Amino acid sequence: MTVREQVVSALADRLTAADIGHPLRVGIDGPCGSGKTTLAVQLTQAVSARGRPAVHVDSDGFHNAQGIRYRQGRDSARGYYDDAYNFDALVERVLLPLGPDGSRVYATKVHDMGTDRVVTDEMATAPRDAVVVFGCTFLQRGSLSACWDDVIYLEVRREIALARGVARDAEALGGVDNARRAYADRYMAAYDLYVREERPAEKASIVVNQDDFAAPRIVRGPMIRDPRCDPRH
Repeated sequence: MTVREQVVSALADRLTAADIGHPLRVGIDGPCGSGKTTLAVQLTQAVSARGRPAVHVDSDGFHNAQGIRYRQGRDSARGYYDDAYNFDALVERVLLPLGPDGSRVYATKVHDMGTDRVVTDEMATAPRDAVVVFGCTFLQRGSLSACWDDVIYLEVRREIALARGVARDAEALGGVDNARRAYADRYMAAYDLYVREERPAEKASIVVNQDDFAAPRIVRGPMIRDPRCDPRH
């Protein structure tokens, strides 16, 4: 088992051990380029492999429409921080329905990025014991923080996150130079606002360092079980 597989396995063990009477709402937080979506997918697969229902809700379906997203300017860091995501809809249509005494009927998306269309009819029902994973920057902001049952925060050195983000988004942002400017002026600058205002690493229940993507390291949270000492092996 690789180091990454060991870490994902330890996190999946932690999540599947919890039965709180309603779907477990798990947030994966961290800067752009930290690997939130990849971990969300891998963690969902690992939880499912343990026989527990698992759902990955994609944050791309919870953006605001462009008129809201860019109302403070396309280059505005404060605009990205305040307006990129529709967190009100995330709370009202996902996190509360999945919480205590909720209906378990939740929205799978509220916005289509390709068409910039607001979506109102894409719904699903989560099993009572489901683990629902949502990866997104800023998800411990204000009162939103209280709506998660577990938060995994991914810490990554700034220069590493910046390089990953630029490599991933250069084509969509019009080239490497444009991507570097966008990350410096908008995305990472917005993340700096978030860190100053919310101190997300301190709030999270689990912290994982992902400077080395192939060999992440659990800083705070479940211990990695040594298979030599595991009676299941």
